Amino acid sequence: MAAWTPQLLEEEAEHVRALYLEGSVRAIWRRNDEPGAILIFEANTQHQVEQIMANLPLAKRGMLEVAMTTELTPYSGFGPR
Repeated sequence: MAAWTPQLLEEEAEHVRALYLEGSVRAIWRRNDEPGAILIFEANTQHQVEQIMANLPLAKRGMLEVAMTTELTPYSGFGPR
C-alpha cells in the first residue's frame, strides 16, 4: 500500500480542486472527528459519482474508504408555494 505523503495528499487536493472547478464537486469539508472529508457531488446518478471517485489518486492506490453514499433530491421548502 502507498504511503500517506505530503506529495500524495497534494495530488489528491489538486484533483479535488479540479473537480470543484468543473462543477462535479459542489462542496467539501474536512472531518474533525477522524481523518477524512465529506464531499457533495453534482451528478445525474450515483454510478457517475462512483466513477469520479474511482479516479481520485487515493482511490487508485486503495487508500480511500467510502463510508456512505446516497442520492438526494432538492429541498422543496425554498421553492414556490
